[in-house]
Amino acid sequence: MESGPIKQNDLKQDDQDLVTVFRLSAGGTDEMEVETVRGLLEANGIATVLVGDSPLPNLAEEIRVAAQDAERAQTLIAEALAAGPAGADEAEAEGEK
Repeated sequence: MESGPIKQNDLKQDDQDLVTVFRLSAGGTDEMEVETVRGLLEANGIATVLVGDSPLPNLAEEIRVAAQDAERAQTLIAEALAAGPAGADEAEAEGEK
């Protein structure tokens, strides 16, 4: 089990096998990137656990999901990265309709 702060969202790390689906690059500190990916996954019904080594619990470095959701989560993340900022703007506009 990882040490460090864990922020739980309807998922308990001890309850099931968790899989890391997103990790900041080495030395990365972009909290917004982690929060954006977490929001994407949770908006699509995938519960997340944020894990990090920082003493501040809001500075997570990786996102874990239940093993049964891992493939879908990785697909969502890949699609979002491929779409880039223009895709994010388009999705936001669709959500506002």
